[in-house]
Amino acid sequence: MNQQRIDDAIQAFYGGVFDEDARLTSRSAQGRLEFERTQEIVRTATPTPARILDVGGATGVHAAALAADGYEVVLVDPVESHVAAAQRVGTFRAVVGDARQLDFPDGTFDAVLMAGPLYHLASREDRLLALQEARRVSRVGGFVHAAAIPRLTAFAAAALDPALLDEAPDAWLNLLRHGTPVPSLRFPAGHFHTPHELHEELSAAGLTDVRVIGLEGPAGLALETTAEVSASDYEAAKRLAYTFEETADIRDFSNHLLGTGRVERRR
Repeated sequence: MNQQRIDDAIQAFYGGVFDEDARLTSRSAQGRLEFERTQEIVRTATPTPARILDVGGATGVHAAALAADGYEVVLVDPVESHVAAAQRVGTFRAVVGDARQLDFPDGTFDAVLMAGPLYHLASREDRLLALQEARRVSRVGGFVHAAAIPRLTAFAAAALDPALLDEAPDAWLNLLRHGTPVPSLRFPAGHFHTPHELHEELSAAGLTDVRVIGLEGPAGLALETTAEVSASDYEAAKRLAYTFEETADIRDFSNHLLGTGRVERRR
């Protein structure tokens, strides 16, 4: 896949087609659960006071919540309209930038959150570069948290519309085998992961104590596709997410994976 085409598609998609802010706030119960679980993991690993770099932070939903509770946050995103919206929040710094080339000195932050870049990068080389940059700007003892989209969830979402599968069955099988996005997808994806692949990439980037969890759990797709979710159903889905967060195969059906690794030493 051509990364420049993906980069251009990211600008068009997030700059004028898709509301990323709503995805984590009002679009569905899945977004709420993704937000809550991500916040919990970041905060547990790195209590305040601390400096957090939010790479691919979009309009600043995660950054604003962290800043409100005393974290010093810097947001980086490649989409100018996202950065402009984040700057209007006014409680953290927001700049235009690329995950593969972070404009910060070594060891600047206590933790780095990458809740987007990996699934927009087609090549393993670029994904490792982004992870290595996150590791570089983290202090020794700090953490890198990187989100990915599981292959099985991407396939399952398509299976809800049989016409999509019939249109390009070989392309969908290629997604399952290699993580390569189907060309007809509107979403500007670069790669879909398996949990083992995400674990390997975090380790190859030099991070230690790596773990990969399923954020939303096996009920995540139901939360995303159901218009009204009761409080009791939401809590039940959340319990499933906790119960099966590291269970092999079941975590593959979360909407997102989150891989976490620690910076043990400088290379």
